[in-house]
Amino acid sequence: MNIALIGATGFVGTQVLEEALRRGHRVTAIVRHPEKLPRHANLTPTAVDVFDAQALAKALEGTEAVVSAFNPGWGTPDIQARFIAGSRAITEAVKAASLKRLLVVGGAGSLFVAPGLQLVDTPEFPAEWKEGALGAREALRQLQAETSLDWTFLSPAILLEPGERTGAYRVGADEPLSTGEGPGRISAADLAVAILDEIERPQHLRKRFTVAY
Repeated sequence: MNIALIGATGFVGTQVLEEALRRGHRVTAIVRHPEKLPRHANLTPTAVDVFDAQALAKALEGTEAVVSAFNPGWGTPDIQARFIAGSRAITEAVKAASLKRLLVVGGAGSLFVAPGLQLVDTPEFPAEWKEGALGAREALRQLQAETSLDWTFLSPAILLEPGERTGAYRVGADEPLSTGEGPGRISAADLAVAILDEIERPQHLRKRFTVAY
């Protein structure tokens, strides 16, 4: 496939890029700094501002599926507003490019830990991550209102960490997976495996799902 990857130099995006190339896909990597990307015959670096929906739509032309690992940066003061605006621009661009398939990598904050209670709304949720998590939750709400796209929203395990690729993971829906001894975890490399598995063999169209060990 020819996959467009937004945020290919980020923590998750670098792993998605590596996994996609490992599987033989062609990747159009949409980033702010293409000089940070590796060289590969199947990789096309593309410098685009994701907040510019028109320019982004043009960059997406000719691709078959879009994976968004977009994150405005955890140190960004207005991260919630920028997360929402960037996510909206990405959705608009996908539709303007006449594409259907969009997989968005979100956060665990919008997972339900009790009926009607999402993780981000609990007192224990870390303050330094809250604004970004609220932005990701709103991005999910925006997608849930979409009727023209074959979207998927993937929430990683509560603990998303560096680590090796095992190729194994469990799948859940709207509640976080746990180990029985604590919150679930997954490496960014195995999150990338789950992302590419979903792109190649869609199982969660117009749904959110989560993965963990």
